[in-house]
Amino acid sequence: MSDLRLEGTVFEHLRKTLSTVADRMDHARRALRHADGSVVGAGKLVEDLHDFADEWGYGMKQLGKHADDAVRMIDKIDQAFSDLDKELAESMKPKKKGK
Repeated sequence: MSDLRLEGTVFEHLRKTLSTVADRMDHARRALRHADGSVVGAGKLVEDLHDFADEWGYGMKQLGKHADDAVRMIDKIDQAFSDLDKELAESMKPKKKGK
């Protein structure tokens, strides 16, 4: 291998963290969706609470999608560096002269 190095543990940790974000956001979104807004009393406040839950639910879903996209990009970066490392290693090998 060549001297080109990318610390894989950083990407592995980031990938592991981001890959769980979508599930955690989905869990929080479902909990928020099933919250009983009627406990706050006044009709307008219940309506506002439901609007808030809908907006936050949408935002959490988007965060999960972006986290999934980030995981795919991390995988692409990892593959690109691996390919580049192999290519660089091959280019540094001495050329064999044909007879």
